[in-house]
Amino acid sequence: MSESAHVAKLIRLHGRVQGVFYRESMCRKAAELGIAGWVRNRRDGTVEAMVQGDAEAVQRMLEWARRGPEMAQVTDMTVEPGSGSFTGFERRDTD
Repeated sequence: MSESAHVAKLIRLHGRVQGVFYRESMCRKAAELGIAGWVRNRRDGTVEAMVQGDAEAVQRMLEWARRGPEMAQVTDMTVEPGSGSFTGFERRDTD
């Protein structure tokens, strides 16, 4: 079994993404997919996340993030290369 390439992506989500259990839902999805990293609210009303894992799992996380949990309304999502090394997935304080 060959090892998949690991990638990291920094995501910024715009729309109705705070107060709709977005961070908690992302933590659950990360655990399901085996993704490491973090998620936090930003003072400007966006949600920011660093996701790291094998390329397929990260792609599945990005697809989920475009929709988010049921109550969310994602109007825009930016994805940039990420960096760092993470173990587990954590919900961080607002920045």
